[in-house]
Amino acid sequence: MEKSNQRLLSLDVFRGATVAAMILVNNPGDWGHIYAPLEHASWHGCTPTDLIFPFFLFIVGVSITYAMSSKKADTQAHGQTILKAAKRAAILFGLGLFLSLYPKVFTDPVAALSTVRIPGVLQRIAVVFLISSIIFLKNSEKNIMRIAGGILILYWIIMTFIPVPGTGYPNLEKETNMGAWIDRSILTEAHLWKSAKTWDPEGILSTMPAIASGLIGVLVGAFLRRKDLEDSYKISWLFCTGLMLFIGGMVWGLQFPLNKSLWTSSFVLYTGGLATMILAFCYWIIDVNKYSDYTLPFVVYGKNAITVFFLSGLLPRTMNMIKVGNADGTESGLQSWLYNNFFSAHFSPINASLAWAIAQICFWFVILYIMYRKHIFIKV
Repeated sequence: MEKSNQRLLSLDVFRGATVAAMILVNNPGDWGHIYAPLEHASWHGCTPTDLIFPFFLFIVGVSITYAMSSKKADTQAHGQTILKAAKRAAILFGLGLFLSLYPKVFTDPVAALSTVRIPGVLQRIAVVFLISSIIFLKNSEKNIMRIAGGILILYWIIMTFIPVPGTGYPNLEKETNMGAWIDRSILTEAHLWKSAKTWDPEGILSTMPAIASGLIGVLVGAFLRRKDLEDSYKISWLFCTGLMLFIGGMVWGLQFPLNKSLWTSSFVLYTGGLATMILAFCYWIIDVNKYSDYTLPFVVYGKNAITVFFLSGLLPRTMNMIKVGNADGTESGLQSWLYNNFFSAHFSPINASLAWAIAQICFWFVILYIMYRKHIFIKV
C-alpha cells in the first residue's frame, strides 16, 4: 500500500470517534444532569470533553498534508489551492454563523443579526484550516515547527505579561483576561457567547494558539507521509514526540494552566501530545497490522464529519420549533416531548440525559451508514 496516495484509515477512524464524541457531549437530554467526564472543566483543568475540539483541529492539520502535499511542490498552483481553501473556510464560517442565527433569523432577522454570536466551533475550524493550509504550502517543516512554537510563546507573553486595559494587570480570569477584553472591544458583548456575554471560548485571541494545534497535526501528517522511513520507526518517533509534548504541556501548565476556554499554550502541547500518541496507536493497529474489522462505525462518522456535526446542531433547533400537546394541556417542543415521555419517564435524571445523547449517536449512525453505503460524501 502506498500510503502517500491513499487516505489513512486510522485517520478516518480517529476523526469519526472524535465527531461521535462531539455529538455525545453536545446533546445531553438535560444540561442540568451530566456525568462529570462529559462536562467541560469549569475553568482551569482538563476533562475528557475538553480533549475533543483540539483533537479535531489536530486531525484537520493531518488532513491538510494528505490533501495538499501534491500541490505544495507546484508553487505555481499555490494561488489556486489557497483560493479553494479560502472558499471552503468561508463555507465553514458561514455554516457556523447560520447555526448561531437559526431559527431566529426567520422570525426576527433584525434582532437575530444584531445579537448573532460571531465566534463558534465551525468558525474556529474555518480559520485554523485556512491559516494552517497557507503555512503548510509556503513553509518547510522546520519553519512550520518554528511558527507553531513562536505562536505559543507569543500567546503566553500576551496573556501573562501584558497588562489588560481597564484592569491594569495581566490575568487569566474569565472576564478580565486579555482575550476577553479584545473580544468585547472588537466584537462587542452582543456578538459573544450568550452563556457568558462578556467573553467567548472561541474568541479572537485564543484562536491564535488553536492554529498551533492545527500545525502540530500538519507536522505529524507530513512525518507519516514520508516514504523513506519504516512504519516501526514512524510509530516509535510519534509516540516519543507525543509523550514529550504531553509532559511539556503538564510542566508548562504549572505556570500557564491548562485551560480549554483560553486555549492556553500548555493546553495545546498537552492535547497535541495526546492526539499524536492516539493517532500513532491507531496507525499501528489499523494501517500497519490491518486490524480493521470493527472500524466501520467510526469510518462512517469520519467520512461525513462536518456534515453530521452541522446537522446534529440543526436538528434540535428545528425540533424545538415543532410544538406538541402534553397530557396536562400545555405545549412543549418536540424534542422536550420525546425526552420527557421516552427517557426521563423511565430513567434517573442523569441516566436519562445520557441515554438521550447515546440515542442521538445511534440515530445519526443510521443516517450516515445509509449515506456511506450509497457513497454520499458531502465535502464542505
